Amino acid sequence: MSQYFNIAVVGASGAVGEEIFRVLEERNFPVASLLPLASANSAGETVECCGTHYRIEELTETVFEGRDIDIAFFSAGGSISAQYAQYAVEAGAVVIDNTSHFRMDPEIPLVVPEVNPEDIAAWRERGIIANPNCSTIQMVLALKPLYDLYGSIKRVDVATYQATSGAGKKGMEELVQQMQDFFAFKLDETRIEAFQHQIALNVIPHIDVPQPGDYTREEMKMVNETNKILHADIAVSATCVRVPVLRSHSEAVTVTFAPDVDVDVEKVRLALHEFPDVEVMDNLEENLYPMPIVATDTDTTFVGRIRRDLFAPNILHLWVVADQLRVGAATNAIRIAEKWIEMERV
Repeated sequence: MSQYFNIAVVGASGAVGEEIFRVLEERNFPVASLLPLASANSAGETVECCGTHYRIEELTETVFEGRDIDIAFFSAGGSISAQYAQYAVEAGAVVIDNTSHFRMDPEIPLVVPEVNPEDIAAWRERGIIANPNCSTIQMVLALKPLYDLYGSIKRVDVATYQATSGAGKKGMEELVQQMQDFFAFKLDETRIEAFQHQIALNVIPHIDVPQPGDYTREEMKMVNETNKILHADIAVSATCVRVPVLRSHSEAVTVTFAPDVDVDVEKVRLALHEFPDVEVMDNLEENLYPMPIVATDTDTTFVGRIRRDLFAPNILHLWVVADQLRVGAATNAIRIAEKWIEMERV
């Protein structure tokens, strides 16, 4: 296998696509060539990566032919992946898909490299590796060392505090515009398009479309993806909330272990501290705990407010924060690519 790789990025003009270019450069990914792809509206624009400017080309059914693409990152929405991913696979690329389209397909691995790297080997079935939902990624990065420490997890209850960047550029722009309207005394005229309600000075307990049982699709992603990644049967209940933060998701996580487990907080801290790409930030007396402004622009999942339940010794509470554009999307995708390269070279 070559030491350098021809890379395609579908959704090159979007928030995640732009982050992929940044992370490729920061991690010194072995890029031989780069093919940025987007809709006809963005074709002709330029992007910069690794000191070189590249022109965005229009994504078509034939654009991968004869390009010798090794790895294709897809970050342009589920319908785009559904329509075009197979053309990249047929042209010889491994597709790393950031959308929800392939995640629960039993033939396609759903991977967080620090948690279930062995699943990457199943890429040969369909030529595709799925990137989990951003909220799921940061949660399983915190759950995996706990799962290993105590043998199993019976239940997880999570409330998310999700930044507007989870809705892409339009979400962030809408928050900024509404705050500007607030300070200009024009909030009653503000535009509401990206979310169901005004997001400035508000929280919205509704992300994605309703599902049976009055959960939303975003919440069900966390339920189903967590179990697929951990190869477990854990009762998961999620409440996903949009908050007026530009970037980085936060989660309040409650973990219930088997009834005979007596949680030792110091052992928990050590297990989290030793786990790759997780950092413990936990000293309440010194006001030290994870916050979005700490996590933004990093590739680390931060965990704090670690405490045993007051009434049940087998229950643990955590606060988990990560940059969902990086840890929850671009960085995880590139970590998958790095692990894929490592495994293919063996």
